[in-house]
This record gives sequence, C-alpha cells and structure tokens, in this order.
Amino acid sequence: MTRGEPAEGWWSRYRLPLLFLLPSLVVTVCFFVAPVVITLIISMTDMSVSTGLSGFSWIGLEHYRSIADSPWVPVILKNTFLYVAGTLIFFNVGLGLVIAVATAFIPKPQGSVFRALWLLPRITPSVVYVIMMKWAAADAPYGILNQWLAPLGVEPQNWMYAQPWLFIIALNGFVGASMGMILFSSAIQSIPSTHFLAAEVDGASNWQIIRRIVLPQLKWPILFTTVYQTLSLLTSFEYIMLTTNGGPGFYTTEVWSLYAYHTALSNYYGNAQYGLGAALTAILVVIGIIMSVVYFKFFRFKELVARPKIEIN
Repeated sequence: MTRGEPAEGWWSRYRLPLLFLLPSLVVTVCFFVAPVVITLIISMTDMSVSTGLSGFSWIGLEHYRSIADSPWVPVILKNTFLYVAGTLIFFNVGLGLVIAVATAFIPKPQGSVFRALWLLPRITPSVVYVIMMKWAAADAPYGILNQWLAPLGVEPQNWMYAQPWLFIIALNGFVGASMGMILFSSAIQSIPSTHFLAAEVDGASNWQIIRRIVLPQLKWPILFTTVYQTLSLLTSFEYIMLTTNGGPGFYTTEVWSLYAYHTALSNYYGNAQYGLGAALTAILVVIGIIMSVVYFKFFRFKELVARPKIEIN
C-alpha cells in the first residue's frame, strides 16, 4: 500500500493477485514454514524414544552446546564440505556444463541422443542404480571396473571401500549432472543464432565463441543450478546410506544430513534422540541460508535481475 492510498483502493487493486497466490501461500506455510518452526521447538527439548511425545522436558539451547562440544562435528563438517564441493564442482555444474556445451557444437540428433543417455541414471530407481554401481566397483573378477583397469596396471580392489569418497561423489554426480545439462542446454539453445553467425563471420574459433558468447549468457542458469544443487546435496544422504551408510569405519563418509538422520531416527545405541536430531537439522538450515547468500554475492545477483540500461523495442 502506498502512502496516502486508502485501504479499500489497495484491496480492490490487489485482491485478484492475492487470491491467486493464496493456494501457494497456504502450501508454503503448511509444508515449509510450519515444519521449520516445529523443528526449532523440538530442538529445545530432550524428546527421544525413551521420553515419548509427552514426557520430554525443555532444555533450551543445551543440544546446540553439545553439538559445539562434540569431537565428531569437525569431521562431519569436513565430510559434508567434501561431498557438496566435490559433487557440485566436478559433476552437477562442471560435467553438466561440459556436456551441454559439447553437444551444442555437434549435429542436433546426435546431441539429443547423447544427452538422453545421461538421463538414464536419474530415471533409474535409486536402489537398482546403487546395486549396479556396487557390482561395477566390486572386487575382481566380478567388478567390471577392475577388469577395465587391469590392462593399465591398476591393482584390483573394491573401489567402494578402498576409495569411498571417489565412489560416492561419482555415484551421485552422474545423477546430478543431468539436471545441469538440461538447464544449460536449454539456455544455450535460447541464444539467438545471429550471435553465432556474426562470430563465425568475424573468424572466431569455437573456444572464443564459448568464452565470449556462451558462458557470459549462462550466469543465471549456473547460479540457479549451483544454489539448488548445493541445498539438495546438503540435505540428501540417500546414496551414502545405500552404499557405505557413513562408513567404512567410524564417520568416514558421514555427512551432516545423514548424521541428523542417524541421531533422530536410526540411532546406533537404540535411543533415537528427536531433540538432538532437530537441532542438527536446524543448523543445516542455517548453513544452507548462508551458502545461498554467499552465492548471490559471488554471482552478483542484483546485477542479473537489474533492469537493462538500454531497452530495445
């Protein structure tokens, strides 16, 4: 409402847009805002399997203090950073961008087929996909990966246990790369063909076209993919749980979201601690918000959404 504008005039002006937004607002409050508030409330209690839903006590910030004093938190934070950064840089954004750019410079039918192949890991059920990858990385003579590497002089090994992070990042990365590939390919195809024709007339090489024309116009898709996939990786633990479940060993591949799950719902000692798990989840939300703000600053979000200085009719 602008200053001096009567309430009745404001309501008549924005009534229809607000009514259209109401269903989305209700869904957001019920399934996003309310769970966050409930999680914060539970994190300040000692609620667990032993206390039940009625015998718990309010303990304030005690869970957050215990998390700060835990000797395993630095290890889990390091694992989380390695998992998110490795998967994001090399696969979800890196490989997705390479595939999108590479297939943009080959004939369209072949490019479409090649991109379709990269969708297979995403449309394959997670359990089936993990079983196939476990089989591929198994000990000789069963693992196909060892059979391929044997002529190169690489010693046979079970790659899932010998190189757990390499296995997990590649396992998740081949799935995540497909989303970036689709977004980047769509963005490249939306670039006017006259830009490429003008560059070819001026004698620009493919690398110069990619560097000067393609990449500058992919800032927005790269920002969206980076933020979305970072939040997704921070909260996902599906493939880790199906492969190593945080091992081999003690917290070797335990990430923050998996640690919260084990604490709240699948405790090793049999006493699932809902309050402590909720505190871990609340901290994860804060980490996600901080990472999003950092990305917006790094990619200069305000410049991306700013009104163009020159308007072309």
